[in-house]
Amino acid sequence: MSRLFLVGTGPGDSALIAPKALAAIAASSDLVAYGLYLELLGEVCDGKVHHDLPLGEEIGRARLALDLAASGKTTALISSGDIGIYAMATLVFELLDQQLQGKESHPEWLQVEIEVVPGISAMQAGASRVGALLGHDFCTVSLSDLLTPWETIEKRIHSAGAGDFVVSFYNPVSRKRDWQLNRARDILLQYRPASTPVLLGRQLTRADESITITRLDQLDASAVDMFTLVSVGNSESRHIVNGDKHWVYTPRGYRKKLI
Repeated sequence: MSRLFLVGTGPGDSALIAPKALAAIAASSDLVAYGLYLELLGEVCDGKVHHDLPLGEEIGRARLALDLAASGKTTALISSGDIGIYAMATLVFELLDQQLQGKESHPEWLQVEIEVVPGISAMQAGASRVGALLGHDFCTVSLSDLLTPWETIEKRIHSAGAGDFVVSFYNPVSRKRDWQLNRARDILLQYRPASTPVLLGRQLTRADESITITRLDQLDASAVDMFTLVSVGNSESRHIVNGDKHWVYTPRGYRKKLI
């Protein structure tokens, strides 16, 4: 049977990889991924055929994974975090959709059994590091305008601000994009206090992890890179200090029951 696993391997810490993800990798003969993800997995990938395609070759990775699976090789297409959140799963299904519309010439892809294996996302890992930042309604916004027009992204940020959602920003900056995060900050400042807590989580759960808690009015793109998750609290999110411990949480409304 042709089989393709779409596997999310979590933020980086091997202890946070789901057992089901490990089982899918163990069952696969071929692994398709950006090389760093395979390096992070270490010996879990021993004995497998590695297909390492660089950043920017996402379509190639998805096509290759479908081709390998269709040829009878049990294959795992791997992303860090959750493969269904700003990752490779959506591209696989987009290619299958194209095939069903007659825009691709790979009918064999439609015979592949696909299983999506979720993983812990960066926003979950970041929230866990500081307490319970995602304790109430939240959303995510990618600040990359490579595939989505900036006008659409800006509209979504305004909507998140008006709805008072906790907002996690993915792809906040890059070498060629260094202004979008500051623009997003200025938009959110129209809807919530300057003192709103912000989490900057870089290389979350990995050996060189760094965690910074700052204020919305002090958020600046110069302190952020593509390995950083930026999560902005809502108008009720709280930064509390207990000695040398710093926690951030977003209340759900239990205060009324606690009084």
